[in-house]
Amino acid sequence: MSAEALISQDAAMGHFSSLLKHWRNVRRLTQIELAGDANVSARHLCFLETGRAQPSREMVQLLGSALDLPLEERNALHVAAGFVPPYGDQGLAADNLQHVRQALDFILRQQEPYPAIVIDGRWDVRIRNEASGRLFKTFRESFEMESDLTDNAMHVVFHPKGLRQFIVNWDEFAGQMIQILHREVAQGSRVAAQLLDEIMSYPGLPAEWRLPRNPAGSSPVMTMQLQKADLRLAFFSTFTTLAMPTDAALQKLKIECFYPADGATAVKARELAL
Repeated sequence: MSAEALISQDAAMGHFSSLLKHWRNVRRLTQIELAGDANVSARHLCFLETGRAQPSREMVQLLGSALDLPLEERNALHVAAGFVPPYGDQGLAADNLQHVRQALDFILRQQEPYPAIVIDGRWDVRIRNEASGRLFKTFRESFEMESDLTDNAMHVVFHPKGLRQFIVNWDEFAGQMIQILHREVAQGSRVAAQLLDEIMSYPGLPAEWRLPRNPAGSSPVMTMQLQKADLRLAFFSTFTTLAMPTDAALQKLKIECFYPADGATAVKARELAL
C-alpha cells in the first residue's frame, strides 16, 4: 500500500498510532528524539505509537508541531485521534477570505507588465494577471492537452503537447521543477505525491527523476527559455507564500512572479502592454 493510501486509511479509521509512527519515520526521528522535541516522555510516546495510550487534543497539537506537519496533515492527525480538525480548509471564494483575495489581486497587478500567477497546493493556477495572458497566449493557443489539465502549472510544463514543446531548455528546467515536487512530498504533502506520480507517467522523462536529488547548476537562478517561431522569451521566477496562515488551503498557496531574464523579453513585455 502506498504512503498516501496508508495515511488516508489511518485518518479515516482513527488509527492515530500508526499515523504518528508513519510521520516519525518520514521525519527520520527516533522515539527519543521526537519525545525530546515535543517535551514528553519517551515512554508515553511509545504508548501512543502502540495504541496503549490515547492522546489528548493538546497532545495531538503538540506532536503535529514537533513533527512540523503541514496544516492539512495536522488536521488528519486530529481526525485519526477522534477530534474535530482545528484548521479550516476554505477556498478563496469564502466570504471571510475576501481580504486575502484582494491582497493577491494587488500583488499580481503590481507585477505588470510581467506575468504573475497564484497557484494552489495541487499547482492549479487560481488567479492570473493580465500580463500572464498576454505573454503566454501564443504558446497556450498551441496546447493539445486535456482541458482539465491546461490550468495545472506542472502538467503544462511536462505534458508533451503543452508548454514542454516550446521550452528550449526543457531538460534543465523540468529537472528543477520535478525536484520542487520531491521536496513537497518530503515535507508531507499527499497531493504532491499524487501529482508526482501523474507527472512521471509522461513519456520521455529520465528514470532518475523518480528520486530526489540535490540539483547543482552554474546559474544562481533557473530560467525558462521559450520559443515559438520568431517569438523568444526568457523568464526567471520567484515564489511567495503567506506568512503564518491558520487555514490549510491558504498555507498551500504560492504566488509565482516572472521576471525578464534578458533585455529582449523586457522590451516585448512592455510592447504588449501598450
